[in-house]
Amino acid sequence: MPLKDSIYRTWINLSGDPSVFPLNARIFHSVCLISTFALLYNVPFNYAIGLPKIALASLIVLLITVGLYYASRFKNQVSISTLLANIVGLSLFLVNYFLNSGLRGPTDLFFLLFLLLSIAISPADQYKVWIPINVTVLIILNLVEFYYPHLVPDTYTTRSNRFVDHMSAYAVVAAITYFCIHYIRGSYESEKLSTLEKSKAIELQNFQIVKQNEELEKLNAEKNKLMSIVAHDLRSPLASIQNFLELLTQHELDEEQKLDIENELLNSTKNTLAMLSKLLDWSKSQLHGVSAHMEYLNVQTLFEPTLNLERNIAARKNISLDYYFDPSAGIYADSDMMQLILRNIVGNAIKFTGVGGHIMVKAEAQGNNCLISVQDDGIGMSWEKQQSVFSLNVESTFGTNNEKGVGLGLMLCMEFIKAQKGKIWLESMPGAGTCFYISVPMFDKNKARQPNLL
Repeated sequence: MPLKDSIYRTWINLSGDPSVFPLNARIFHSVCLISTFALLYNVPFNYAIGLPKIALASLIVLLITVGLYYASRFKNQVSISTLLANIVGLSLFLVNYFLNSGLRGPTDLFFLLFLLLSIAISPADQYKVWIPINVTVLIILNLVEFYYPHLVPDTYTTRSNRFVDHMSAYAVVAAITYFCIHYIRGSYESEKLSTLEKSKAIELQNFQIVKQNEELEKLNAEKNKLMSIVAHDLRSPLASIQNFLELLTQHELDEEQKLDIENELLNSTKNTLAMLSKLLDWSKSQLHGVSAHMEYLNVQTLFEPTLNLERNIAARKNISLDYYFDPSAGIYADSDMMQLILRNIVGNAIKFTGVGGHIMVKAEAQGNNCLISVQDDGIGMSWEKQQSVFSLNVESTFGTNNEKGVGLGLMLCMEFIKAQKGKIWLESMPGAGTCFYISVPMFDKNKARQPNLL
């Protein structure tokens, strides 16, 4: 530690921690310390120049100063210590006036110094007490000496003693005055800077709180909108199911009509169940957070069963679904999450691709990542739609065969892929189809504790 920093820390410890003692108390402690050092010099000095009484008075002041410092700094009796310091200081300087040649000595300088110290160490509400007392006492002493000069004897034995005493007193007064002013200004600037920093910190905190509130309000509004959409979209298919069941139970229908109604009933039930599943998955992720269970996965082994099921669904719209996977492609991901992601994206491709369309799913190595793409030649989407497709700012949409959806699936895909340190994005043009891209980390043997070859 540099010497300057060591001295500074030592002085802070001696004068008091700013978080514990107010500025006037720290100044009082500092003045006591400086006065102690000055008096340690002044006692032998006055004795050496032939002023033994002054030396004795300085010794008494030294002991009192040490006692007041101890009481204030270590016993935390700041108020009583500063009060006693003012009383004792004035009393001792009054005695010193008579012992040290009155106006012919340096006592008036000490009175002026003590006035400065009284202002520095006393609470502001006591200024009106100590300033008038200091000035009044000095004026009375000067008047006494003027009218009764014999009461104030000249205690200097030689002119050189007088000269040395005056110069020494001036040097002490100048040094203590400088220190007090410097200490006060330094403390003021430090506390001003600290206050400014705290103010900036509070402003920044308030700004962050405002931004968080705005984001929460926006998120809450989007969730409310989402819930209203979901409620509306659930009510409609449930009402349709109810109507179909009423037709089946309350009316005589031929076999062809029954078959049509049963097919409609089955489709409505499937769509409603799919919507509820997505809503429950999303609600679970919001309540408990998204936690991925990472493991080694072979892409082809992982996705083939899911795509075979989706291929059967696509066939109902006469849509061909093909896929190609790099045989060596292995990823470090969560099996359930990745299947849900692919199922949602392929399901959307089927929904928004017309009869006779084509969907292609690929997985290829790309550097340290595996790039999975789902390309369709469906209706595509506008630029504005692309900007909100992964957010809560969703709108009800209809597929090419009037399939209903609210966009929860893609929002879940975004949350799940982020949990696996992957990325998802899309490219689309209205009328020219859409391609979704999923990038996930390739398998790293250092990460896999127990490889699971599915």
